[in-house]
Amino acid sequence: MSQYYNIDDILAEEELVPAVFQVAANVRLFDSSDDSNKVEPGSKVELPFWLACELHLRQAVSINLPTCFNQKTREELAADAAHVNLKNRCPYFYELGQKLLSLVGDRTIGPLLLATFQKRYKEVLIKAQTVALAVAPKFLTLLTREEIKLYEVAQSSMAAFKKWRVGGPRFQKAYVIGKKRKPLD
Repeated sequence: MSQYYNIDDILAEEELVPAVFQVAANVRLFDSSDDSNKVEPGSKVELPFWLACELHLRQAVSINLPTCFNQKTREELAADAAHVNLKNRCPYFYELGQKLLSLVGDRTIGPLLLATFQKRYKEVLIKAQTVALAVAPKFLTLLTREEIKLYEVAQSSMAAFKKWRVGGPRFQKAYVIGKKRKPLD
């Protein structure tokens, strides 16, 4: 399930997913005006992924796709994935999609995640190397957490390359080369 010490994994599992109860349950999901804690079969609720997953494994709920994977989003991603604001829809789009793969019967999630990442990956790397600091915050508002990490790594890699290129000697003399062997008498 989750990686215990990975904060991004924990936050990804906090994303709400729609679920439908298959059985009646005595639970307090939220503060309601009625005093009954009973949830009827067929009730539609949004639960954090970690809870929906556990209830799904116990066959108490069925999980539906969140709105960030609906048909409208898929059409926008197919048209121009690089300019879709995934951060507003789900900051952990790729992580949540990967976790949903085994729980939801929709076989198109995997290819959607792959195609979206491939299209956006190229754009993120290009922007990381060419975008001025004034424009970068606007671009970063479109990216998911995974893409922001990728952007930061690409920027630091480019800075290290530029530093290497302009600074110091390109080749360093190995320590071993400076030593001479003693003649064998």
